[in-house]
Amino acid sequence: MRPHIGQRISAQYADLTAQEQRVAAFILDHFDDLAVYSAADLARLTGVSKSTVSRLFKRLGFESFQAVKRHARELRSQGVPLVTDPEAVAGNGERFKRHHERERQNLRSALEGIEPRTFEAVVARLDSARRVVIVGFRNGYPLAIHLRQQLIQARSGVSLAPEPNQSLAEELVELGEDDLVVLFGFRRRPSGFDALVQELTVMPCRVLLIADATAAGYAEQVDWWMECPIDSVSAFDSYASAMSLISLLANGVLHHRLAQGRARIDAVSDLYQRLDELSP
Repeated sequence: MRPHIGQRISAQYADLTAQEQRVAAFILDHFDDLAVYSAADLARLTGVSKSTVSRLFKRLGFESFQAVKRHARELRSQGVPLVTDPEAVAGNGERFKRHHERERQNLRSALEGIEPRTFEAVVARLDSARRVVIVGFRNGYPLAIHLRQQLIQARSGVSLAPEPNQSLAEELVELGEDDLVVLFGFRRRPSGFDALVQELTVMPCRVLLIADATAAGYAEQVDWWMECPIDSVSAFDSYASAMSLISLLANGVLHHRLAQGRARIDAVSDLYQRLDELSP
């Protein structure tokens, strides 16, 4: 991966002129919202000429400021938290409306992309699997934790991997044809993700992959693939569609095993009370 603009500035900063350093320092201080500025804005806010701004960008390897903006958008599509929409940082009443509309679009896209037969097959497997191992990295880790927390209330044999400061191999080595791995694979995946998917494809267990569109290339390597868009109108990704899918899957499992699930929930609730774990 080529260095992004912040890395390029850091590498060349000492060789820049004083005026170029002023512009470079401003960029580093405002890196998250770089895409909302124009070249004229940078010149005006740093007290330099437009030619100085242009010269700096060329020294950093960009043909024009438009190339810088494209670079910023590409970084955002990879999950780097950059603001690419000026309206998203504006202090006006449209912010919530725009956020709400994007969330609706993401949720609609996620749910419309799941075929009912696929959903029922996944729920049936979540119910019947001897073991369910849920794997999540980086931003996928809290999603994995939440899915386990929901499923463990309705059934046993649900584990999370990797545990903090632990490795995956011990959790996966003995998985058989009656087991299921739920893998969260959202963008900015760790470098070992490819190897993990390849290993899972040769194991006898079944695999469900939940991820955004950047993981579509893995879809044919797993048994089930569910896409959850995570784009937002601002810098940070939103995982609302993935959390909604988790709710649907967990509820589907509970309804699939209603009698056993209710009995387990009652037993867990009784133990909560005896251990005094939850406040009223």
